Amino acid sequence: MGLIRTLAMMLALALASPAWTQSAAPTGNAAPLRADDLGVWLDGVLPYALAQASIAGAVVVVVDQQGIVLQRGYGVADTQTRRPVSPTETLFRPGSISKLLTFTAVMQQVERGALDLDTDINAYLDFEIPPFDGPPITLRHILTHTPGFEESLRYIFTDPAEGPMPLADYVRRALPNRVFPAGTVPAYSNYASSLAGYIVESSSGMAFNDYIADNIFAPLGMANSTFEQPLPARLAPQMSRGYADTSQPARPFEILSAAPAGALSATGADMGRFMVAHLNQGRDLLDPATAEIMQTYRAPKIDGLNGMALGFYEKEVNGRRAIGHGGDTLGFHSDLTLFPEDGVGLYISLNSTGNNGASFALRQLLLEQFADRYLPEVGAKDVVPGVDAATAAAHLDLVSGSYIASRGSFTNFLSFGGFLGQVTLGKTADGKLSFPLLDTLGLGPFDWVEVAPFIWQDRFSSQTVAAEVVDGQVLRVSTDIYSPVTVLLPTTIWQDVRLWGPLLGLALVIVALQAVLWPVRQTVRRSFGIPLILPPSHLWMYRLTGIFSIGILLAVMGWAVFLGAVSAQVTLLGGGLDWLINGLRILLPAAAIGLALAATAHLALSLQRGGAWVAHLGRILLLLSALVILWTIFTYHLYGLDLRF
Repeated sequence: MGLIRTLAMMLALALASPAWTQSAAPTGNAAPLRADDLGVWLDGVLPYALAQASIAGAVVVVVDQQGIVLQRGYGVADTQTRRPVSPTETLFRPGSISKLLTFTAVMQQVERGALDLDTDINAYLDFEIPPFDGPPITLRHILTHTPGFEESLRYIFTDPAEGPMPLADYVRRALPNRVFPAGTVPAYSNYASSLAGYIVESSSGMAFNDYIADNIFAPLGMANSTFEQPLPARLAPQMSRGYADTSQPARPFEILSAAPAGALSATGADMGRFMVAHLNQGRDLLDPATAEIMQTYRAPKIDGLNGMALGFYEKEVNGRRAIGHGGDTLGFHSDLTLFPEDGVGLYISLNSTGNNGASFALRQLLLEQFADRYLPEVGAKDVVPGVDAATAAAHLDLVSGSYIASRGSFTNFLSFGGFLGQVTLGKTADGKLSFPLLDTLGLGPFDWVEVAPFIWQDRFSSQTVAAEVVDGQVLRVSTDIYSPVTVLLPTTIWQDVRLWGPLLGLALVIVALQAVLWPVRQTVRRSFGIPLILPPSHLWMYRLTGIFSIGILLAVMGWAVFLGAVSAQVTLLGGGLDWLINGLRILLPAAAIGLALAATAHLALSLQRGGAWVAHLGRILLLLSALVILWTIFTYHLYGLDLRF
């Protein structure tokens, strides 16, 4: 985390600059939100921060209700040509911030009477979303990320050579299973957001791209923005390249079939126009009453944490209510934040992920320091214990454990990723809350204090962790960074990676040893002419355990190849690796079942021959290993031919 600490230190040093010292006295007075002050501050922070983080370029826009206060480009849009970033000309991909435009379009249609927030969305579709436990899905659920869908990844990215899948095809083919009753569990959904765009098409009678162009871009003068993929000829030369970091080649222009969820390309200046419209009660986009509903609605949430408005994340920054949205593609990382009561907005977009994922920490730290400088703390809260020491210790014991994120896959083979990616909460040596997930984001160190029952506040930042507990049972946990769209659900003992992870690892080691040692032993015996003295039935079972172990080992290696290929080229999820996925989901369970049966038979035959139990230990371990692997296969759906994921 050295790089992240460096970034934090640089921003802290910026606070100590002469301009800041003069305007941010201990009384808490705000610095003037003027272009000159903003320019001095940002110019002193971002160029060096980008260089240290290996980020090629950035655009920053600050607005108030009167318009754009400052728009500034930093670094380059292309590391080869060294084309500089221009806030008025260079297009960035703001990723999921695109959803704010899609959801604004939904609210326009609600305002015009074509849609209703609380009607079953099947009324607007020409195909059916199957029923599930609880009420039907409504647009209010979609705009608050509570429709209850699991993740849908198969068609989200498309090969650039093929172009995007038509939206009407995407929403049918990518339809994920519902895993939570609608309105109950925040679980971020790109699919549902795309479904909202399709509903706009249905209600307006216009293609989604055309609707956005006519009803959002045109009224606001966003002439350098588009949802079209690939880019139209007039805008293509203005597009920034996206990078992992400045040492890597540029990524190709990403094609998203889930276009309403993240396909926007826009300049910083155009995003500023969009922010100004929402700071002025939806001016030129929505009636004030509609904008008020969109910005002030508060979805149910865990007490003490941020929640969702309609399409906007809620945030609390320095005691002030803010709303906004983040956005990430493979090459671009962005954040948009509005302070409606203060009439101020900040947008930052980076065209590289940076070293150690520095883009996330950089944009988060920039927002916090922007607020400290121009929107200082209102009614500062003392971080003091709200429960006694014994109660705090009991609460920590209760919430300690493994959790799985509500945003993820649950009914297909990708659910194994949820098993590997479980989040742990625990207790430090000095009896404080330990939340390793947040530590990895580079925003720490943290010193958590339980300020109210099951609400922990960090002494050093505005970060909060909270749990919802009913009748002594933890229902969910989250942190205010993710709480509007994702919560953590406690695992059962049959899912807990702390138990089953080591068991699975040990099982694979034992099977791998059998797979490797069986042919080695055979080769050695043949070389020295040493026969294996076993009855024929024993000999065949012995050979079969070796053959099936090799099958399992090959399948595991195949899954590793799959993960590597998808990491390098995510569009392969769209069909390019179907043969491998299906092959592995046949080979792995077949080999595991075969090993379990062969190991059982081999052990039974060996027990019939008698002898000390130690002589049978290897066969017992092999059988137990096969059973652990089978448990994993059937628990995490690593079998079958269904390609909906």
